[in-house]
Amino acid sequence: MGTNGSVRNWLGLVVLGLPTVLLSLDMSVLYLALPRLSADLGASQTEQLWVTDIYGFVIAGLLITMGNVGDRIGRRRLLLIGAVVFGIASLVAAFAPTIEVLIAARALLGVAGATVAPSTLALISNIFTDDRQRAIAIGAWMCCFMGGNAVGPLVGGLLLEHFWWGSVFLIAVPVMIILLVAGPFLLPEYRAPEASRLDVPSVLLSLAAILPFVYGVKEFARGGPVWIGLAAVIIGVGSAVIFVRRQRRLTAPLLQLRLFADATFRTVIVTMIVTAALMGGTFLLVSLYLQSVAGLTPLQAGVWLLPQMVAMIIGTLAAPVLLRWVRRGVLICAGIGITMIGFAVLIATTATGGPLVPVIGFTIACAGIGGATALVTDIVVGSAPADQAGSASAISETGGELGIGLGIALLGSIGTLVYRAGLGAGAPADATSGISRALALAAELPAGQAEALIATARAAFTQGLVVVAMVGTVALAAVLVACWLRIGRRSAVPAEASELQPTS
Repeated sequence: MGTNGSVRNWLGLVVLGLPTVLLSLDMSVLYLALPRLSADLGASQTEQLWVTDIYGFVIAGLLITMGNVGDRIGRRRLLLIGAVVFGIASLVAAFAPTIEVLIAARALLGVAGATVAPSTLALISNIFTDDRQRAIAIGAWMCCFMGGNAVGPLVGGLLLEHFWWGSVFLIAVPVMIILLVAGPFLLPEYRAPEASRLDVPSVLLSLAAILPFVYGVKEFARGGPVWIGLAAVIIGVGSAVIFVRRQRRLTAPLLQLRLFADATFRTVIVTMIVTAALMGGTFLLVSLYLQSVAGLTPLQAGVWLLPQMVAMIIGTLAAPVLLRWVRRGVLICAGIGITMIGFAVLIATTATGGPLVPVIGFTIACAGIGGATALVTDIVVGSAPADQAGSASAISETGGELGIGLGIALLGSIGTLVYRAGLGAGAPADATSGISRALALAAELPAGQAEALIATARAAFTQGLVVVAMVGTVALAAVLVACWLRIGRRSAVPAEASELQPTS
C-alpha cells in the first residue's frame, strides 16, 4: 500500500470518489427525465413511482449485507464486481424498450449500488490509517456523495436539452470503466482474516426489516393508504426485533452490535439520522419552492442550488483540516450550530420574496452539516476494527438512507398539513393534493380565479416550509445539546477498536 498519504493513496481516493459521485447522482438525476420516459414507454403513475423508488429501496435493503460481504470476500473485489454490474445495468436502463425492463434495470442498479457504497468508504479506512488524513479523505468522500446528489437535477437538465432520456444513465459507463481499469492498480485489497460464512437468515431478516419500513415511510410521504404504510412499518419493526435477537446469539453476526455498546457511537448514529432527516426533507421542500413558488425552471432551480453544493464542499473539506487546532467534538457541535442558524434564516422565507432568502438559509445549513457529517462519519468508520470496517460503513450509510426517508415522510407530512390548512375551505378539492396540482388546476381556470388560487397555494406552501424550518431549528437545538453533553466536552473518540472485537 505504500507510505500513508503517498500520491498513490490520494489517487486511489480519486478513483473511489468517481463511483461515489455517480451513486448519489443516480438518485436525483432521474426526476427530470421521468415525464419524457413515461411518455415514451407508456408508464402508469404506479410504474413511475417504482422507477424512482426501486433504486433507493434495494440500496437501503442491501447495504448492511453487502458491507459484510465485502469484509468476507474482499472489498476491492466486491467494488469491481459492483462496477461491472452497475455499468451493464446502466446500459440496459438507457435502452430499455419497456417500462418493465427499466424497472428491473433500476433494481439491478440498486444491487450494484449497495456493493459500491460501503466498499468505497471501507477502503478509505484501509488506505488512510492516520486519523487526520482519514478524516480529510472521508471529508472528500462526503463531498463526492453530497455533491452528486446536488448536481443531479442540473446534469439531468443539461442532458435532456440535447439528448434522449436514456442519456442520464449512460454517464455511468465511462466512470465504471475508469474504476475497473485503475482500481486493481491503485486500491488495496482487504478481507477479514477469519471470514466466516454469511448467515442467510440474517440477510433475509435485514431485508424484511429495512425494505418494508422504507416502503411504509414513503407511502406516508406520498399520502398513500394509511393502513398500507402502517402495516409495512409494523412488519419492518417486527423483523428488526427478530434480527437483533438473532445477532446477539451468533458468534459471527451480520451486524456487530458491540459497536453500539459505546455511547459516543450511539450518539453520532442518532445525530446522523436526525440531521439526514432534516436536510433530506427540507431539500425537497426548498426545491419545490424554487420551481412552484419562485417560478423557476428545473434548470434554473438547479443553478440556484449550486451555492449550497459549494458551501457543503467547503464545510466538508475544512472541518478535517481544522482538527489540527480544534477538538473533534467542538467542530461537530459548531457544524450543527451553523446548520441551526441556516434553518433559522429559512424561517424568514416569504411567498413573494423570491429565492434569495431560502437559498441563503439552506446554503448556511449545508455549510454546517457538511463538516459535521464528515466528522461523525469518520467516528463511525474509525470506531470499528479493521475487519469490520465494511459493516460500520454500511451502518453509517443505512442510517443516512433511513434518515432521508424519514425526513421526506415526516417533514413532508408537516408541510402538507400546513399547506392544506392554508388553502382554506374554498379551494378546489384537487388542489389539496399538492402545490403542483394546484398550479395545474389554475391553468384551467379563468384569469381572476387562477391568480387567486396561485397566490393562495404559494402562500400556503411557503407557510409549510416556514413551519418545517421552525421544527428543524428546534430539533437541531436538541441535537446540539445532546452532542455537546456527549462529545463536545471531550475528544469524541469511541472505545478503541480492539475493545470492540467480537468474542470468539
